Amino acid sequence: MSAATTDVVEVEGLLNTVGGQVLHRDLNLAVRRDEVMTLVGGSGSGKTQLLRVIIGLKHPAGGRVRVFGTDLMRDGHDRMRAARQRMGMLFQNGALFSAFNVYDNIAFPLRDRGGLDEDTIRSIVHTKLEQVELEAQHGRLLPANLSGGMVKRVALARALSLSPELLVLDEPTAGLDPDRSESFVRLIKRLRHQHQFAVLMVTHDLDTLYDLSDRIAVLADQHIIDCGPLDQVRRNPHRFIQNFFGGDRARRAFEGAAVV
Repeated sequence: MSAATTDVVEVEGLLNTVGGQVLHRDLNLAVRRDEVMTLVGGSGSGKTQLLRVIIGLKHPAGGRVRVFGTDLMRDGHDRMRAARQRMGMLFQNGALFSAFNVYDNIAFPLRDRGGLDEDTIRSIVHTKLEQVELEAQHGRLLPANLSGGMVKRVALARALSLSPELLVLDEPTAGLDPDRSESFVRLIKRLRHQHQFAVLMVTHDLDTLYDLSDRIAVLADQHIIDCGPLDQVRRNPHRFIQNFFGGDRARRAFEGAAVV
């Protein structure tokens, strides 16, 4: 089977700059169709900037980025738009439209895509609310009236509105207390099991990382320094990896796991 059919994301030789400064150089990353790939890195390493490149919100200075076989820098507008519609993005703070209620936030990608009548959109929105364990009546609420956990669920419902094949998560449990974080992780696991989408996730939370990840990609020194299963990556002697996975927090998160 070719890479085009097994990898939903292919990043090759990426050169990424911000304000004229090189952020990523010769960066390579592939995300498989059947996995949860977790990206970790230190503050300022450009994890979110890399996600922005992959979903087509930022144009890199060089290299190649393919999503579902579509080159986001070189292929035509129609192909790029079609590829983006096969992805869903959950931003760290939810990024809900404050002037829209919950219903219209979830409906926005559906209306933007076009070709759907309002009855169909209503059915999809109610289905997505149910999938994230919210009720139709929550659709009338404005983001300002939502708890932190509800903001995450609404943002997830919006990310899933087009039934994506790739879900991109930027710090999905940031700002949640431990109980809500565990509940949100269980929700993502259940939805992934039901709908079989790939996941590319950035997180610094070790419990979330351990519960969800199939492979870990480590971003340091401007590129991916290691990528593989957790037990493999944790053996890498690089200083960042040893600091990230070798501290007390990591030992508590992985206590009782086979990788310890």
